Amino acid sequence: MIVKEVVDESILTLAEAKELLRGVVAAMKQPDTGVAGEEMGDEEEVIRYEQRKALEHTSKFAKLNAEDSRALIGELLNLEKMNERIAVQIVNLMPGSKNEVRAIYAKEDFTLSEEDIEAILDCVAKYR
Repeated sequence: MIVKEVVDESILTLAEAKELLRGVVAAMKQPDTGVAGEEMGDEEEVIRYEQRKALEHTSKFAKLNAEDSRALIGELLNLEKMNERIAVQIVNLMPGSKNEVRAIYAKEDFTLSEEDIEAILDCVAKYR
């Protein structure tokens, strides 16, 4: 696939990526998609290898549905020392311990206080 221009870019959780991939796969299975040279009855021929592997990965590792993941991101963004990239990592990994939260913040230029870590774990616990 040749990409000519990036129109929009955003960070997605695994759950959101899974929903998007399912939509793409469903659209590709429709007989009126006009995919040339491929039999529409055979799923293996319609879905490309990369799409199939991405869907398998997101299905295996997404721990929440898309609505809950966006709701958790909204809660996390209200906390101090939080940005969208880190919030998405937290939602994808759903840390259960302080050490897991510290590992997510390992590359940052600051360290979290115990209160900040507890606030993050409290938000995550609501969605477990």
